Amino acid sequence: MEHKIETQRLILRRWNESDAENVFKYASCPDIGPAAGWPPHKNIEESLYVIQNVLNGEESYAICLKSDNKAIGAIELKLKGHTDMTDRDDECELGFWLGKPFWGQGIMSEAVRGIIQYAFEKRGMNKIWAGYYDGNERSMHVQKRCGFKHQWTKENMDVPLLNERRTVHANLLTKEDWQSK
Repeated sequence: MEHKIETQRLILRRWNESDAENVFKYASCPDIGPAAGWPPHKNIEESLYVIQNVLNGEESYAICLKSDNKAIGAIELKLKGHTDMTDRDDECELGFWLGKPFWGQGIMSEAVRGIIQYAFEKRGMNKIWAGYYDGNERSMHVQKRCGFKHQWTKENMDVPLLNERRTVHANLLTKEDWQSK
C-alpha cells in the first residue's frame, strides 16, 4: 500500500528511485543542504544513494506538487531510534527541505501542516520536535508559523556531515497546543 498525505496543492508520497534526478536538481544547490547540515549533492548517483539510505525512513516523504507529482523537497517524521531529540514512542522529530525555486510560496508551511495533522491524528504522536541551525531563518519561520515553540538552544553542537560545530535551536509542538489553534 502506497501511503501518501494530500494537502490543497501538494502530495507527500513515498520516495522512488526515479526521483533521483529531481533530488539532485534541488539538493545540489549550495543554499539548501548546508543550512540543514549536509553538503550539496555532487551527482545523481549521490542523490539516488540518499533516497535509498537516508530518505528511507518509515515516515519519509517526497514533497510534490499535485500538478506533476515530481519531488521538489523532502519531509520526514523521524521516529524513536532515528532521532536524538526524543526516545519516546509518542514523540518524533520533524525534518524538511525544499528546492529553492519553490521558496516563498507557502509550500513548506503547507507540507508541514499536512504532516503535523497526520502525526497527531493517525500516528498517535503527542509531541513533535523540530530543530534548526543558527542562521537558518527560513526553517525558523516555518516552524513558528506552524505553531512550534522554542524549547532550548545549544551551542557548539556537532554537524558531522559538514565536519563543523554550530548552535542548534529546538522547538516543540504539542498535540494540545495544535488542537487549541
